[in-house]
Amino acid sequence: MQIEVVTLFPKMFESVFGESMVKKGVEKGLIKININNLRDWATDSYGSVDDHPFGGGVGMLIRVDVVARAVEEIKKKRGMARARVIALSAKGKKYKQAKAEELAKGENLILVCGHYEGFDQRVLDFVADEVISIGDYILSGGEIGAMVIIDSLSRLIKGVLGKEESSQIESFSKIAGKRNIEYPQYTKPRNWQGHKVPDILLSGNHQEIKKWRKLN
Repeated sequence: MQIEVVTLFPKMFESVFGESMVKKGVEKGLIKININNLRDWATDSYGSVDDHPFGGGVGMLIRVDVVARAVEEIKKKRGMARARVIALSAKGKKYKQAKAEELAKGENLILVCGHYEGFDQRVLDFVADEVISIGDYILSGGEIGAMVIIDSLSRLIKGVLGKEESSQIESFSKIAGKRNIEYPQYTKPRNWQGHKVPDILLSGNHQEIKKWRKLN
């Protein structure tokens, strides 16, 4: 899978993608990630990519012509004519595991990170194939959302995780009508300040443990 990120703050991604599962996927050649600075497509020598909203209002909006030019040139340069373009915005549809599974089946993505007061509406209507939000709250920009999407996708790409972790992800995905399987889990000590690990988990009876986990 190849992922292109378009952002005003490329350095935000350096440490995140240099660690953990994403790093493993990149090193194995299973994921390719390029971070693109939106200012490379600025309208002037000052690096301008935004402007005041028509009709008045607080803040600045990222210009549609800048984003469109960036997306078009990235597609051409990377040979990604059919890449899916996703804009990260609080206006978008909430991101869920089902969407992660859908996107992981594709080959190429372009993630465009919003900032300031967001995008000119025409970015969402005519440039992006899809608009995604990671939750019902406001962030400074779409960079964290892009990181969330990339991390969740990396865990679904075959070969990135070990066999045990992969089977856990598969089990999670197959639970019909219920995706939250975060049952309580415990480790040592068995008794901490009077709070004990449930006896069933120490019993060695795997059938009963399995039943307990389903109920909790």
